[in-house]
Amino acid sequence: MKKSNILAIGMMTAVFIGLAIWSLKSCENILQSYKQLPKWGISVVGIVFLLMLFIPNIIWSKNQPVGYEKSAKHENKTLLTLERAGEGLVSTLVLIDRRLDKFSLSLRLGYIILALILMIMYELYWLNYFRSSRTLADMYSDYCGFPLAGASLPVFSVLLLGFYACNVFLIAAAVILGIGHIGIHLMHYKELEKA
Repeated sequence: MKKSNILAIGMMTAVFIGLAIWSLKSCENILQSYKQLPKWGISVVGIVFLLMLFIPNIIWSKNQPVGYEKSAKHENKTLLTLERAGEGLVSTLVLIDRRLDKFSLSLRLGYIILALILMIMYELYWLNYFRSSRTLADMYSDYCGFPLAGASLPVFSVLLLGFYACNVFLIAAAVILGIGHIGIHLMHYKELEKA
């Protein structure tokens, strides 16, 4: 693994741990918050998040790298099932949890700020891809030290949104999505290295 990847993963882990400790100190009844059901309704933050997620993917569907469809035929069915389930769950949960729209000046605000930063990096990753020669290597490239940035950045962002909203369902959906989505990207990346 590249040093930049190790550094990015290490920094991300440190930030997650720091935010978790910060959150626990700032929220006296944190466990109670996680036990509560989400406040259902349409979330503006969820809509913005989904637009940031789907627009580049819609553009990508018309600009797929050469050889992608061939490699997609060999995807692990279990990982593909987890990815699809995670996509459906995440899309639904970020759209209908109104707690994502509740802003208050507290230490927990760091979760949503970091989630937004990761999604901006995700948009920049796609700009980088669309400006490239659009090969499989470009698609599975690192960005700012994040390995498999096209898969890892949105998954980490969803996880942070789940922590921000104290939504155990969204956190679980992010884990399911991460296992499937990052797993599939990792398999494609390894195939690419062998070729």
